[in-house]
Amino acid sequence: MTVLTSTLSSDAVAALVRQLPSASTLTPVVAKDGRAAALAATSAVSASFVGATAADVAIVLFDAQAVAAAAGEATLVSAVDVLRPALEAATGVLGSGVLGDAVEADASALFSDKATAVFELTSEGGNTAGWFAIRIRESGTVGGAARLSNDEVVGKLGRINNVEMALTVELGRTRMSVRDVLGLEPGAVIELDRSAGAPADILLNGRLIAHGEIVVVDQDYAVRITTILDVADGVA
Repeated sequence: MTVLTSTLSSDAVAALVRQLPSASTLTPVVAKDGRAAALAATSAVSASFVGATAADVAIVLFDAQAVAAAAGEATLVSAVDVLRPALEAATGVLGSGVLGDAVEADASALFSDKATAVFELTSEGGNTAGWFAIRIRESGTVGGAARLSNDEVVGKLGRINNVEMALTVELGRTRMSVRDVLGLEPGAVIELDRSAGAPADILLNGRLIAHGEIVVVDQDYAVRITTILDVADGVA
């Protein structure tokens, strides 16, 4: 593992733990042997990040009560939904790119890979609270040392031109407690954080890429793009 890859891995797990639902502060420790983590990773939440620096990430969190509390009693939110923001924070240190769909699956192969950086997540009492794995791919290889230029990134991403991605148009957001969400009924009005006439956000796999206005085309809703954001603006 190169120094650059090691630094990115450490930055990634530091960003991850700040977003994890946990009753106590978690401390990441580099695992000397990933076999114990691999045994626990038969049901991990994992995802792949594609960008200038690509990576595969996965997390196992033993505190099921903390995850369930974050999800609430409704079935609308799953453990994958709860842990995805932490994976987004972890891969956010890698620069521009897109985090694919997070899934709950067997990630033992990732944890066992020699090119994977494995971290034990320890609680304040020193107990193992979970595991995090990140395998960084630079220049299309595992653990490469060189970063790609913008032109090279475009060329590499051209290989996935036919891959379908989720494009979402967002009119606005609001924050609600689980109690308020469970109390929603038909006819309820939810006030958003955006005024009438303000541009809508256009997100690609959850990442902001453009602004637009809502229009109607043949009785169907559509969005007219008004602004394409730079990569740095979208990440911010």
